Amino acid sequence: MDEIKQPETAQPSRRNHKRNIMAGIVFAFMAIIGVIAVYFYIQYKSIHITTDDAYVDGNIHTIASRVSGTVIKILVNDNQFVKKGDILLELDPADYEVRVNEALSGLNAENARIPEIDAKIEAARKQVAEMNAMVQTAKANREVQEANLAQTEIDIRRAETLYKKDAFSKERYEKATTAHKVALAQVKASAEQVKQAETALETQKALVKQAEASRASQLSVIKQKKAVLETAQLNYGYTGIYAPTDGYVSKKEVELGNRIKEGQPLMAVVPLSDIYVTANYKETQLEKVKPGQKVEIKIDTYPGKTFKGKVDSIMAGTGAVFSLFPPENATGNYVKVVQRIPVKIVLDSNTDPEHVLRIGMSVEPTVVIDKKESRDREK
Repeated sequence: MDEIKQPETAQPSRRNHKRNIMAGIVFAFMAIIGVIAVYFYIQYKSIHITTDDAYVDGNIHTIASRVSGTVIKILVNDNQFVKKGDILLELDPADYEVRVNEALSGLNAENARIPEIDAKIEAARKQVAEMNAMVQTAKANREVQEANLAQTEIDIRRAETLYKKDAFSKERYEKATTAHKVALAQVKASAEQVKQAETALETQKALVKQAEASRASQLSVIKQKKAVLETAQLNYGYTGIYAPTDGYVSKKEVELGNRIKEGQPLMAVVPLSDIYVTANYKETQLEKVKPGQKVEIKIDTYPGKTFKGKVDSIMAGTGAVFSLFPPENATGNYVKVVQRIPVKIVLDSNTDPEHVLRIGMSVEPTVVIDKKESRDREK
């Protein structure tokens, strides 16, 4: 008996069914993988805060002259490494040397007057001592004359009593009277001498004070002359311009023979030992960012290399508020825009030993948030 043959259309139908099942399984598997990948991507992004709005930053020391003058020497070239204290260029010091000599001569001339004033003060003080002795002598003489006057008053009273009793001659009485008048006149004369001596003493003391005031005034003049000399010496020293720190010479804008003005920028010295990264993160990214967290830094110039650093600080305001025209949110046409807040990231000391980074390079920093810290913040 012949076998019953199935229709030929049944076999393709079963194959299509199997294919649909396999496709469903593959799709489900891919969907699961996609979900897992998205989950891990979200988890990764939650602890890896990244921005491409970042660049290498650092200190740029602008070199400017503190005095005007003519450039007579330039001792550095563009991009040359210099150490702190190395001389960069020199100005013609002739004019400033003349001013130093003038100031020194003026100071010496004023100093020379001090011994003369001191001699006058010493002489005036000696005269004060002599006049003081004269005052004491005059006072002593007045005391003697007052004692003589007292004695003559006693003598004249006794002579008057005896004369009235005819026990004393008229001649002796008159002599006693005359002696009293002479003693009285001598007391007045001695008192006048004391007064004159005291007046002369006070006058001489005033001369001493005047001489001492002249010395104080002269010391003030000397102090002023010293200040003039110090200023001249400083200006003379400023004719040599030195590197303020270790770094590389950049943006040299001066040539030999140029006449430069005070404060005119001449070049810049850029130290590469303390550069850092300024990263402008969106305000919505900074919830978990704080100082001390580790940072992985990728540089556009070196695509295969990762530099290490850590968050140093977060600026106190957004970049917009420090702009020349900060936004005014109170105005009627305010449109909300996600702001960016600069974050300072310092490099690890050993991450760039050859100092290959340059200020202004574009970078992509990634702040790595500790998982435990992230969970604690979410709680």
